Amino acid sequence: MKKSGERRSGIKIMSGLIVMLGSLAYIMLFAVINGSLGYLSAMGVTVFGAVGVAKALGASVGMSYGAIAALAVLCGVLRGILRYLEQYCNHYIAFKLLATLRSKIFAALRRLCPAKLETEKKGSIIAMITSDVETLEVFYAHTLSPVCIALTVCLAVIIFVGVISSVYLALTALCGYVVIGVILPLISSRLLKKSGVEYRRTFSLFNAYFMDSIKGVKDILYHNAGEERKAQVDRRSDELLVHTRSMKKNIVNAGAITEFAVTVFILITLAVGIILCNKNILGIGEAVIAVVTVFGSFGPVIAISALPGNLTQTLASGDRVLNLMEEKPAITPIEDGKNPEFNELTVKDMSFGYEENRKVLEEIDLSARSGEIVGIVGESGCGKSTLLKLLLRFWSKDSGRIEYGGEDIEEVNTESLLENVTMVSQSAYLFDDTVEENLRIAKRDATYEEIVQACKKASIHDFIASREEGYNFKVGPSGENLSAGEKQRIGLARAFLRGSKILLLDEPTSNVDSINEGIILKSLVDRRKDMCIILVSHRESTMSIADRVYRIQKGKICEVR
Repeated sequence: MKKSGERRSGIKIMSGLIVMLGSLAYIMLFAVINGSLGYLSAMGVTVFGAVGVAKALGASVGMSYGAIAALAVLCGVLRGILRYLEQYCNHYIAFKLLATLRSKIFAALRRLCPAKLETEKKGSIIAMITSDVETLEVFYAHTLSPVCIALTVCLAVIIFVGVISSVYLALTALCGYVVIGVILPLISSRLLKKSGVEYRRTFSLFNAYFMDSIKGVKDILYHNAGEERKAQVDRRSDELLVHTRSMKKNIVNAGAITEFAVTVFILITLAVGIILCNKNILGIGEAVIAVVTVFGSFGPVIAISALPGNLTQTLASGDRVLNLMEEKPAITPIEDGKNPEFNELTVKDMSFGYEENRKVLEEIDLSARSGEIVGIVGESGCGKSTLLKLLLRFWSKDSGRIEYGGEDIEEVNTESLLENVTMVSQSAYLFDDTVEENLRIAKRDATYEEIVQACKKASIHDFIASREEGYNFKVGPSGENLSAGEKQRIGLARAFLRGSKILLLDEPTSNVDSINEGIILKSLVDRRKDMCIILVSHRESTMSIADRVYRIQKGKICEVR
Protein backbone atom coordinates (compact mmCIF):
# COMPACT_ATOMS: atom_id res chain seq x y z
CA MET A 1 0.00 0.00 0.00
CA LYS A 2 1.31 3.45 -0.91
CA LYS A 3 2.36 5.42 2.16
CA SER A 4 1.58 9.09 2.55
CA GLY A 5 4.27 11.22 0.92
CA GLU A 6 5.77 8.21 -0.90
CA ARG A 7 5.81 8.27 -4.69
CA ARG A 8 4.64 5.29 -6.72
CA SER A 9 7.15 3.37 -8.78
CA GLY A 10 7.59 4.50 -12.37
CA ILE A 11 6.00 1.26 -13.64
CA LYS A 12 2.86 1.80 -11.54
CA ILE A 13 2.53 5.42 -12.65
CA MET A 14 2.92 4.53 -16.33
CA SER A 15 0.46 1.66 -15.94
CA GLY A 16 -2.07 4.01 -14.41
CA LEU A 17 -1.58 6.53 -17.20
CA ILE A 18 -1.92 3.83 -19.86
CA VAL A 19 -5.20 2.66 -18.31
CA MET A 20 -6.51 6.20 -18.87
CA LEU A 21 -6.24 5.59 -22.62
CA GLY A 22 -9.42 3.55 -22.46
CA SER A 23 -11.10 3.36 -25.87
CA LEU A 24 -8.24 5.36 -27.41
CA ALA A 25 -5.91 2.36 -27.08
CA TYR A 26 -6.72 1.15 -30.60
CA ILE A 27 -5.65 4.54 -32.01
CA MET A 28 -2.40 4.25 -30.05
CA LEU A 29 -1.86 0.79 -31.59
CA PHE A 30 -2.46 2.26 -35.06
CA ALA A 31 0.08 5.01 -34.27
CA VAL A 32 2.68 2.43 -33.18
CA ILE A 33 2.17 0.39 -36.36
CA ASN A 34 2.51 3.48 -38.54
CA GLY A 35 5.52 4.68 -36.58
CA SER A 36 7.30 1.34 -36.80
CA LEU A 37 6.63 0.91 -40.50
CA GLY A 38 7.55 4.54 -41.07
CA TYR A 39 10.94 4.22 -39.38
CA LEU A 40 11.64 0.95 -41.19
CA SER A 41 10.76 2.76 -44.43
CA ALA A 42 13.24 5.50 -43.55
CA MET A 43 15.87 2.87 -42.90
CA GLY A 44 14.90 1.25 -46.20
CA VAL A 45 16.27 4.25 -48.13
CA THR A 46 19.79 3.71 -46.78
CA VAL A 47 19.51 -0.09 -46.71
CA PHE A 48 18.57 -0.24 -50.39
CA GLY A 49 21.44 2.16 -51.04
CA ALA A 50 23.69 -0.33 -49.27
CA VAL A 51 22.19 -3.14 -51.36
CA GLY A 52 23.20 -1.20 -54.49
CA VAL A 53 26.73 -0.81 -53.15
CA ALA A 54 26.84 -4.52 -52.25
CA LYS A 55 25.75 -5.43 -55.81
CA ALA A 56 28.53 -3.22 -57.20
CA LEU A 57 31.02 -5.04 -54.93
CA GLY A 58 29.99 -8.37 -56.39
CA ALA A 59 27.43 -9.57 -53.88
CA SER A 60 24.68 -11.84 -55.18
CA VAL A 61 21.68 -9.50 -55.36
CA GLY A 62 18.65 -10.66 -57.39
CA MET A 63 17.48 -7.12 -58.29
CA SER A 64 18.46 -4.67 -60.96
CA TYR A 65 19.84 -1.25 -60.08
CA GLY A 66 16.61 0.27 -61.36
CA ALA A 67 14.50 -1.88 -59.02
CA ILE A 68 16.78 -1.03 -56.09
CA ALA A 69 16.48 2.71 -56.81
CA ALA A 70 12.70 2.44 -57.22
CA LEU A 71 12.35 0.66 -53.87
CA ALA A 72 14.53 3.31 -52.18
CA VAL A 73 12.29 6.07 -53.58
CA LEU A 74 9.16 4.14 -52.54
CA CYS A 75 10.51 3.81 -49.00
CA GLY A 76 11.08 7.58 -48.88
CA VAL A 77 7.52 8.31 -49.97
CA LEU A 78 6.06 5.77 -47.53
CA ARG A 79 8.14 7.29 -44.74
CA GLY A 80 6.45 10.66 -45.22
CA ILE A 81 2.93 9.21 -45.33
CA LEU A 82 3.40 6.88 -42.37
CA ARG A 83 5.12 9.57 -40.28
CA TYR A 84 2.16 11.89 -40.84
CA LEU A 85 -0.33 9.19 -39.81
CA GLU A 86 1.72 8.37 -36.71
CA GLN A 87 1.93 11.99 -35.57
CA TYR A 88 -1.73 12.60 -36.35
CA CYS A 89 -2.77 9.63 -34.20
CA ASN A 90 -0.44 10.57 -31.33
CA HIS A 91 -1.62 14.16 -31.18
CA TYR A 92 -5.26 13.15 -31.60
CA ILE A 93 -4.86 10.95 -28.54
CA ALA A 94 -2.94 13.62 -26.65
CA PHE A 95 -5.46 16.41 -27.23
CA LYS A 96 -8.41 14.13 -26.54
CA LEU A 97 -6.77 13.12 -23.28
CA LEU A 98 -6.03 16.74 -22.37
CA ALA A 99 -9.76 17.36 -22.34
CA THR A 100 -10.47 14.02 -20.67
CA LEU A 101 -7.86 14.53 -17.94
CA ARG A 102 -9.11 18.02 -17.11
CA SER A 103 -12.63 16.66 -16.99
CA LYS A 104 -11.54 13.83 -14.67
CA ILE A 105 -9.63 16.23 -12.43
CA PHE A 106 -12.66 18.50 -12.20
CA ALA A 107 -14.86 15.49 -11.43
CA ALA A 108 -12.40 14.37 -8.72
CA LEU A 109 -12.33 17.86 -7.21
CA ARG A 110 -16.12 17.97 -7.29
CA ARG A 111 -16.18 14.63 -5.47
CA LEU A 112 -13.58 15.75 -2.92
CA CYS A 113 -14.91 19.27 -2.39
CA PRO A 114 -15.41 21.29 -0.37
CA ALA A 115 -13.10 19.60 2.12
CA LYS A 116 -10.31 19.43 -0.47
CA LEU A 117 -10.31 23.19 -1.06
CA GLU A 118 -10.32 23.84 2.66
CA THR A 119 -6.93 22.15 3.04
CA GLU A 120 -5.27 22.43 -0.39
CA LYS A 121 -3.69 25.54 -1.84
CA LYS A 122 -5.67 26.58 -4.88
CA GLY A 123 -2.46 27.49 -6.73
CA SER A 124 -1.30 23.86 -6.51
CA ILE A 125 -4.59 22.68 -7.99
CA ILE A 126 -4.33 25.25 -10.79
CA ALA A 127 -0.79 24.01 -11.48
CA MET A 128 -2.13 20.46 -11.69
CA ILE A 129 -4.89 21.42 -14.14
CA THR A 130 -2.48 23.37 -16.35
CA SER A 131 1.19 22.40 -16.08
CA ASP A 132 0.85 18.79 -14.89
CA VAL A 133 -1.79 17.91 -17.46
CA GLU A 134 0.25 19.47 -20.26
CA THR A 135 3.29 17.51 -19.09
CA LEU A 136 1.25 14.31 -19.32
CA GLU A 137 0.36 15.24 -22.91
CA VAL A 138 4.06 14.73 -23.72
CA PHE A 139 3.85 11.24 -22.24
CA TYR A 140 0.99 10.20 -24.49
CA ALA A 141 2.23 11.95 -27.65
CA HIS A 142 6.00 11.51 -27.33
CA THR A 143 6.74 8.69 -24.89
CA LEU A 144 4.42 5.71 -25.24
CA SER A 145 4.58 5.48 -29.01
CA PRO A 146 8.41 5.93 -29.33
CA VAL A 147 9.00 3.14 -26.79
CA CYS A 148 6.80 0.71 -28.71
CA ILE A 149 8.34 1.81 -32.03
CA ALA A 150 11.86 1.30 -30.69
CA LEU A 151 11.05 -2.24 -29.52
CA THR A 152 9.47 -3.12 -32.88
CA VAL A 153 12.31 -1.64 -34.97
CA CYS A 154 15.05 -3.23 -32.87
CA LEU A 155 13.41 -6.65 -33.09
CA ALA A 156 13.00 -6.30 -36.88
CA VAL A 157 16.66 -5.25 -37.33
CA ILE A 158 17.98 -8.11 -35.21
CA ILE A 159 15.99 -10.65 -37.23
CA PHE A 160 16.92 -9.05 -40.58
CA VAL A 161 20.65 -8.82 -39.83
CA GLY A 162 20.73 -12.34 -38.37
CA VAL A 163 19.05 -13.81 -41.47
CA ILE A 164 20.74 -11.94 -44.35
CA SER A 165 24.14 -11.43 -42.74
CA SER A 166 25.54 -12.78 -39.49
CA VAL A 167 24.23 -13.73 -36.05
CA TYR A 168 27.37 -12.09 -34.58
CA LEU A 169 26.36 -8.68 -35.96
CA ALA A 170 22.79 -9.29 -34.75
CA LEU A 171 24.09 -10.00 -31.22
CA THR A 172 26.31 -6.90 -31.39
CA ALA A 173 23.27 -4.82 -32.29
CA LEU A 174 21.28 -6.43 -29.45
CA CYS A 175 24.02 -5.53 -26.94
CA GLY A 176 23.96 -1.94 -28.16
CA TYR A 177 20.18 -1.75 -27.86
CA VAL A 178 20.23 -3.13 -24.31
CA VAL A 179 22.98 -0.77 -23.14
CA ILE A 180 21.66 2.37 -24.85
CA GLY A 181 17.92 1.68 -24.60
CA VAL A 182 17.69 -0.06 -21.21
CA ILE A 183 20.74 0.21 -18.95
CA LEU A 184 21.61 3.87 -19.59
CA PRO A 185 17.98 5.08 -19.27
CA LEU A 186 17.62 3.21 -15.96
CA ILE A 187 20.80 4.82 -14.63
CA SER A 188 19.75 8.24 -15.93
CA SER A 189 16.28 7.83 -14.46
CA ARG A 190 17.71 7.18 -11.00
CA LEU A 191 20.05 10.15 -11.27
CA LEU A 192 17.27 12.42 -12.56
CA LYS A 193 14.50 11.19 -10.28
CA LYS A 194 15.35 13.36 -7.29
CA SER A 195 16.04 16.52 -9.28
CA GLY A 196 12.89 16.02 -11.38
CA VAL A 197 10.64 15.52 -8.37
CA GLU A 198 12.19 18.50 -6.58
CA TYR A 199 11.72 20.65 -9.68
CA ARG A 200 8.01 19.76 -9.99
CA ARG A 201 7.46 20.26 -6.26
CA THR A 202 9.23 23.63 -6.23
CA PHE A 203 7.45 24.71 -9.42
CA SER A 204 4.07 23.84 -7.90
CA LEU A 205 4.81 25.76 -4.70
CA PHE A 206 6.14 28.75 -6.65
CA ASN A 207 3.06 28.74 -8.87
CA ALA A 208 0.75 28.66 -5.85
CA TYR A 209 2.61 31.51 -4.12
CA PHE A 210 2.76 33.59 -7.30
CA MET A 211 -0.97 33.11 -7.97
CA ASP A 212 -1.76 34.15 -4.39
CA SER A 213 0.42 37.24 -4.85
CA ILE A 214 -1.45 38.25 -8.01
CA LYS A 215 -4.87 37.69 -6.47
CA GLY A 216 -3.92 39.58 -3.32
CA VAL A 217 -1.99 42.40 -5.00
CA LYS A 218 -4.44 45.06 -3.77
CA ASP A 219 -4.05 44.05 -0.14
CA ILE A 220 -0.29 43.85 -0.59
CA LEU A 221 -0.27 47.45 -1.85
CA TYR A 222 -2.69 48.62 0.83
CA HIS A 223 -0.33 47.37 3.54
CA ASN A 224 2.84 48.49 1.77
CA ALA A 225 4.09 44.91 1.74
CA GLY A 226 5.19 44.96 -1.90
CA GLU A 227 8.93 44.87 -1.27
CA GLU A 228 8.65 42.04 1.23
CA ARG A 229 6.42 40.05 -1.12
CA LYS A 230 8.76 40.74 -4.04
CA ALA A 231 11.69 39.48 -2.00
CA GLN A 232 9.79 36.28 -1.26
CA VAL A 233 8.93 35.82 -4.94
CA ASP A 234 12.58 36.38 -5.88
CA ARG A 235 13.75 33.91 -3.24
CA ARG A 236 11.34 31.24 -4.42
CA SER A 237 12.23 31.99 -8.05
CA ASP A 238 15.92 31.54 -7.24
CA GLU A 239 15.16 28.26 -5.49
CA LEU A 240 13.23 27.09 -8.57
CA LEU A 241 16.14 28.17 -10.79
CA VAL A 242 18.58 26.08 -8.72
CA HIS A 243 16.45 22.96 -9.17
CA THR A 244 15.94 23.76 -12.87
CA ARG A 245 19.69 24.05 -13.45
CA SER A 246 20.36 20.85 -11.53
CA MET A 247 17.79 18.96 -13.58
CA LYS A 248 18.98 20.40 -16.92
CA LYS A 249 22.61 19.62 -16.06
CA ASN A 250 21.73 16.01 -15.35
CA ILE A 251 19.75 15.80 -18.61
CA VAL A 252 22.69 17.20 -20.63
CA ASN A 253 25.13 14.79 -18.98
CA ALA A 254 22.84 11.84 -19.67
CA GLY A 255 22.51 12.90 -23.32
CA ALA A 256 26.28 13.18 -23.73
CA ILE A 257 26.82 9.72 -22.27
CA THR A 258 24.19 8.29 -24.64
CA GLU A 259 25.80 9.87 -27.71
CA PHE A 260 29.20 8.52 -26.63
CA ALA A 261 27.72 5.04 -26.16
CA VAL A 262 26.14 5.16 -29.65
CA THR A 263 29.51 6.10 -31.16
CA VAL A 264 31.21 3.25 -29.31
CA PHE A 265 28.70 0.65 -30.52
CA ILE A 266 28.85 1.94 -34.09
CA LEU A 267 32.63 1.41 -33.98
CA ILE A 268 32.18 -2.02 -32.39
CA THR A 269 29.68 -3.02 -35.11
CA LEU A 270 32.07 -1.82 -37.81
CA ALA A 271 34.96 -3.71 -36.18
CA VAL A 272 32.91 -6.93 -35.96
CA GLY A 273 31.94 -6.59 -39.62
CA ILE A 274 35.59 -6.11 -40.67
CA ILE A 275 36.70 -9.10 -38.57
CA LEU A 276 34.00 -11.32 -40.10
CA CYS A 277 35.07 -10.25 -43.60
CA ASN A 278 38.77 -10.89 -42.85
CA LYS A 279 37.96 -14.36 -41.59
CA ASN A 280 35.85 -15.01 -44.71
CA ILE A 281 32.84 -15.70 -42.52
CA LEU A 282 30.93 -12.93 -44.24
CA GLY A 283 31.10 -11.44 -47.70
CA ILE A 284 31.85 -7.73 -48.00
CA GLY A 285 28.49 -7.05 -49.63
CA GLU A 286 26.52 -8.73 -46.84
CA ALA A 287 28.69 -6.94 -44.26
CA VAL A 288 27.95 -3.53 -45.83
CA ILE A 289 24.18 -4.16 -45.79
CA ALA A 290 24.22 -5.40 -42.17
CA VAL A 291 26.47 -2.64 -40.82
CA VAL A 292 24.46 0.11 -42.56
CA THR A 293 21.22 -1.41 -41.21
CA VAL A 294 22.56 -1.44 -37.64
CA PHE A 295 23.93 2.09 -38.00
CA GLY A 296 20.51 3.39 -39.04
CA SER A 297 18.61 1.61 -36.28
CA PHE A 298 19.90 3.57 -33.29
CA GLY A 299 17.51 6.51 -33.79
CA PRO A 300 14.51 5.04 -31.88
CA VAL A 301 16.88 3.69 -29.20
CA ILE A 302 18.40 7.15 -28.70
CA ALA A 303 14.85 8.50 -28.36
CA ILE A 304 14.25 6.03 -25.50
CA SER A 305 17.54 6.94 -23.87
CA ALA A 306 16.55 10.62 -23.96
CA LEU A 307 13.22 9.94 -22.22
CA PRO A 308 14.35 10.03 -18.55
CA GLY A 309 14.85 13.82 -18.69
CA ASN A 310 11.19 14.40 -19.50
CA LEU A 311 10.02 11.19 -17.89
CA THR A 312 11.02 12.26 -14.38
CA GLN A 313 8.74 15.30 -14.69
CA THR A 314 6.04 13.18 -16.32
CA LEU A 315 6.16 10.64 -13.51
CA ALA A 316 6.01 13.36 -10.86
CA SER A 317 3.03 14.97 -12.62
CA GLY A 318 1.38 11.62 -13.21
CA ASP A 319 1.80 10.66 -9.56
CA ARG A 320 0.05 13.83 -8.41
CA VAL A 321 -2.82 13.39 -10.86
CA LEU A 322 -3.26 9.72 -9.94
CA ASN A 323 -3.15 10.64 -6.25
CA LEU A 324 -6.01 13.06 -6.81
CA MET A 325 -8.01 10.48 -8.79
CA GLU A 326 -7.59 7.89 -6.03
CA GLU A 327 -8.05 10.21 -3.07
CA LYS A 328 -10.96 9.30 -0.86
CA PRO A 329 -13.49 12.06 -0.12
CA ALA A 330 -13.95 13.27 3.43
CA ILE A 331 -17.59 12.15 3.17
CA THR A 332 -19.40 9.74 0.89
CA PRO A 333 -22.64 10.95 -0.73
CA ILE A 334 -25.77 9.20 0.54
CA GLU A 335 -28.07 7.96 -2.23
CA ASP A 336 -30.22 5.34 -0.54
CA GLY A 337 -31.22 7.34 2.53
CA LYS A 338 -34.29 9.34 3.50
CA ASN A 339 -35.89 12.56 2.27
CA PRO A 340 -37.31 14.22 5.40
CA GLU A 341 -39.29 17.41 5.72
CA PHE A 342 -36.82 20.22 6.29
CA ASN A 343 -39.07 22.21 8.63
CA GLU A 344 -36.97 21.70 11.73
CA LEU A 345 -33.28 21.47 12.60
CA THR A 346 -32.00 19.94 15.82
CA VAL A 347 -28.41 19.43 16.94
CA LYS A 348 -27.91 17.12 19.92
CA ASP A 349 -24.68 16.58 21.85
CA MET A 350 -22.63 16.97 18.63
CA SER A 351 -18.81 17.04 18.67
CA PHE A 352 -16.29 17.46 15.86
CA GLY A 353 -12.56 17.89 15.30
CA TYR A 354 -10.43 18.12 12.17
CA GLU A 355 -7.74 16.14 13.96
CA GLU A 356 -8.09 13.22 16.33
CA ASN A 357 -8.18 14.19 20.03
CA ARG A 358 -8.43 17.88 19.10
CA LYS A 359 -12.06 18.98 19.17
CA VAL A 360 -13.19 22.21 17.51
CA LEU A 361 -16.78 21.81 18.74
CA GLU A 362 -17.95 19.81 21.77
CA GLU A 363 -21.41 18.75 22.94
CA ILE A 364 -23.23 21.24 20.72
CA ASP A 365 -27.00 21.56 21.26
CA LEU A 366 -29.25 23.92 19.30
CA SER A 367 -32.58 23.94 17.50
CA ALA A 368 -34.31 25.97 14.82
CA ARG A 369 -37.74 25.83 13.20
CA SER A 370 -39.28 27.16 10.03
CA GLY A 371 -40.12 30.85 10.39
CA GLU A 372 -37.31 31.48 12.88
CA ILE A 373 -34.07 33.42 12.69
CA VAL A 374 -31.53 31.78 14.97
CA GLY A 375 -28.31 33.67 15.62
CA ILE A 376 -24.90 32.24 16.45
CA VAL A 377 -22.21 34.59 17.74
CA GLY A 378 -18.64 34.14 18.84
CA GLU A 379 -15.10 35.30 18.25
CA SER A 380 -13.32 34.56 14.97
CA GLY A 381 -11.98 31.01 14.90
CA CYS A 382 -14.36 29.67 17.55
CA GLY A 383 -16.01 27.21 15.15
CA LYS A 384 -19.05 29.10 13.85
CA SER A 385 -18.31 28.50 10.17
CA THR A 386 -17.34 24.90 10.91
CA LEU A 387 -20.74 24.33 12.49
CA LEU A 388 -22.51 25.57 9.36
CA LYS A 389 -20.40 23.28 7.17
CA LEU A 390 -21.29 20.33 9.39
CA LEU A 391 -24.97 21.19 8.91
CA LEU A 392 -24.35 20.70 5.17
CA ARG A 393 -22.29 17.55 5.83
CA PHE A 394 -19.12 18.92 4.31
CA TRP A 395 -17.53 16.75 7.00
CA SER A 396 -19.03 14.02 9.15
CA LYS A 397 -19.53 14.78 12.83
CA ASP A 398 -17.56 12.72 15.31
CA SER A 399 -20.44 12.08 17.68
CA GLY A 400 -23.96 13.21 18.53
CA ARG A 401 -26.78 13.95 16.09
CA ILE A 402 -27.72 16.55 13.50
CA GLU A 403 -31.37 16.05 12.64
CA TYR A 404 -33.57 17.42 9.88
CA GLY A 405 -37.25 16.66 10.44
CA GLY A 406 -36.24 14.08 13.04
CA GLU A 407 -33.84 12.20 10.73
CA ASP A 408 -30.08 12.12 11.41
CA ILE A 409 -28.02 13.82 8.72
CA GLU A 410 -26.04 10.59 8.14
CA GLU A 411 -29.26 8.98 6.89
CA VAL A 412 -30.46 11.87 4.69
CA ASN A 413 -29.90 11.68 0.94
CA THR A 414 -27.17 14.14 -0.07
CA GLU A 415 -29.20 15.41 -3.04
CA SER A 416 -32.17 16.13 -0.76
CA LEU A 417 -29.93 17.86 1.80
CA LEU A 418 -28.32 20.19 -0.77
CA GLU A 419 -31.70 20.87 -2.38
CA ASN A 420 -33.24 22.03 0.89
CA VAL A 421 -30.32 23.61 2.75
CA THR A 422 -28.37 26.50 1.20
CA MET A 423 -25.37 28.34 2.58
CA VAL A 424 -24.25 31.88 1.74
CA SER A 425 -20.62 32.51 2.66
CA GLN A 426 -19.21 35.82 3.86
CA SER A 427 -17.71 36.49 0.43
CA ALA A 428 -19.98 35.26 -2.36
CA TYR A 429 -17.93 34.36 -5.43
CA LEU A 430 -19.13 35.94 -8.66
CA PHE A 431 -18.05 34.66 -12.06
CA ASP A 432 -16.91 36.93 -14.87
CA ASP A 433 -20.34 36.96 -16.47
CA THR A 434 -23.66 38.80 -16.35
CA VAL A 435 -25.71 39.30 -13.22
CA GLU A 436 -28.36 36.99 -14.65
CA GLU A 437 -25.91 34.14 -15.33
CA ASN A 438 -24.43 34.51 -11.86
CA LEU A 439 -27.91 34.15 -10.39
CA ARG A 440 -28.83 31.17 -12.56
CA ILE A 441 -26.14 29.14 -10.79
CA ALA A 442 -28.73 28.69 -8.06
CA LYS A 443 -31.51 27.64 -10.45
CA ARG A 444 -30.61 27.08 -14.08
CA ASP A 445 -34.21 26.90 -15.33
CA ALA A 446 -35.43 29.97 -13.41
CA THR A 447 -37.70 32.33 -15.32
CA TYR A 448 -36.79 35.98 -15.68
CA GLU A 449 -39.65 36.88 -13.31
CA GLU A 450 -38.28 34.50 -10.66
CA ILE A 451 -34.86 36.13 -10.95
CA VAL A 452 -36.35 39.61 -10.56
CA GLN A 453 -38.40 38.53 -7.53
CA ALA A 454 -35.33 37.00 -5.86
CA CYS A 455 -33.39 40.23 -6.40
CA LYS A 456 -36.26 42.29 -5.00
CA LYS A 457 -36.25 40.09 -1.91
CA ALA A 458 -32.51 40.74 -1.55
CA SER A 459 -32.99 44.51 -2.15
CA ILE A 460 -30.66 44.49 -5.16
CA HIS A 461 -33.19 44.78 -8.00
CA ASP A 462 -33.28 48.60 -8.01
CA PHE A 463 -29.51 48.78 -8.36
CA ILE A 464 -29.50 46.28 -11.25
CA ALA A 465 -32.40 48.04 -12.98
CA SER A 466 -30.52 51.36 -12.76
CA ARG A 467 -27.74 49.95 -14.93
CA GLU A 468 -28.10 50.44 -18.67
CA GLU A 469 -27.53 46.72 -19.33
CA GLY A 470 -29.88 45.65 -16.53
CA TYR A 471 -29.50 41.97 -15.71
CA ASN A 472 -27.02 41.67 -18.59
CA PHE A 473 -24.60 43.86 -16.66
CA LYS A 474 -21.13 42.23 -16.53
CA VAL A 475 -19.89 41.94 -12.95
CA GLY A 476 -16.23 41.49 -14.01
CA PRO A 477 -13.65 39.00 -12.65
CA SER A 478 -14.59 38.06 -9.07
CA GLY A 479 -17.31 40.75 -9.24
CA GLU A 480 -14.82 43.63 -9.30
CA ASN A 481 -17.41 45.95 -10.90
CA LEU A 482 -19.56 45.71 -7.77
CA SER A 483 -19.16 46.92 -4.22
CA ALA A 484 -18.85 44.48 -1.32
CA GLY A 485 -22.46 45.17 -0.31
CA GLU A 486 -23.76 44.61 -3.85
CA LYS A 487 -21.89 41.32 -4.13
CA GLN A 488 -23.24 40.25 -0.76
CA ARG A 489 -26.82 41.00 -1.80
CA ILE A 490 -26.43 39.14 -5.12
CA GLY A 491 -25.21 36.17 -3.07
CA LEU A 492 -28.33 36.51 -0.95
CA ALA A 493 -30.51 36.76 -4.08
CA ARG A 494 -29.02 33.47 -5.24
CA ALA A 495 -30.15 31.85 -2.01
CA PHE A 496 -33.66 33.27 -2.34
CA LEU A 497 -33.83 32.09 -5.97
CA ARG A 498 -32.79 28.62 -4.86
CA GLY A 499 -35.84 28.53 -2.62
CA SER A 500 -34.35 26.23 0.03
CA LYS A 501 -36.22 25.68 3.26
CA ILE A 502 -33.18 26.28 5.47
CA LEU A 503 -30.78 29.17 4.85
CA LEU A 504 -27.32 29.23 6.46
CA LEU A 505 -25.68 32.66 6.47
CA ASP A 506 -22.00 32.94 7.36
CA GLU A 507 -21.14 36.55 8.28
CA PRO A 508 -23.51 38.04 5.66
CA THR A 509 -22.75 41.62 6.75
CA SER A 510 -19.03 41.34 7.56
CA ASN A 511 -17.90 43.19 4.41
CA VAL A 512 -20.52 45.93 4.30
CA ASP A 513 -21.19 49.24 6.00
CA SER A 514 -24.07 49.91 8.41
CA ILE A 515 -26.42 51.08 5.63
CA ASN A 516 -25.95 47.91 3.58
CA GLU A 517 -26.11 45.83 6.74
CA GLY A 518 -29.52 47.33 7.47
CA ILE A 519 -30.72 46.56 3.92
CA ILE A 520 -29.56 42.94 4.14
CA LEU A 521 -31.03 42.38 7.59
CA LYS A 522 -34.36 43.86 6.49
CA SER A 523 -34.40 41.44 3.54
CA LEU A 524 -33.91 38.54 5.95
CA VAL A 525 -36.69 39.71 8.27
CA ASP A 526 -39.07 40.02 5.32
CA ARG A 527 -38.31 36.46 4.19
CA ARG A 528 -38.29 34.74 7.57
CA LYS A 529 -41.80 33.34 7.20
CA ASP A 530 -40.73 31.31 4.16
CA MET A 531 -37.74 29.52 5.68
CA CYS A 532 -35.57 28.77 8.68
CA ILE A 533 -32.57 31.09 8.86
CA ILE A 534 -29.36 30.35 10.76
CA LEU A 535 -27.40 33.59 11.04
CA VAL A 536 -23.74 33.47 12.02
CA SER A 537 -21.86 36.65 12.90
CA HIS A 538 -19.27 38.06 15.27
CA ARG A 539 -21.23 41.35 15.30
CA GLU A 540 -23.66 41.70 18.17
CA SER A 541 -25.65 44.28 16.17
CA THR A 542 -26.49 41.69 13.51
CA MET A 543 -28.24 39.60 16.17
CA SER A 544 -30.95 42.25 16.66
CA ILE A 545 -33.22 40.43 14.18
CA ALA A 546 -32.72 36.96 15.72
CA ASP A 547 -35.48 35.21 17.68
CA ARG A 548 -32.91 33.27 19.66
CA VAL A 549 -29.16 33.64 19.99
CA TYR A 550 -26.46 31.07 20.79
CA ARG A 551 -22.88 31.87 21.70
CA ILE A 552 -19.93 29.61 20.90
CA GLN A 553 -16.91 29.96 23.16
CA LYS A 554 -13.98 27.58 23.42
CA GLY A 555 -15.85 24.97 21.42
CA LYS A 556 -18.89 25.02 23.69
CA ILE A 557 -22.31 26.53 22.97
CA CYS A 558 -24.93 28.12 25.17
CA GLU A 559 -28.19 29.94 24.52
CA VAL A 560 -27.86 33.58 25.58
CA ARG A 561 -31.20 34.99 24.40
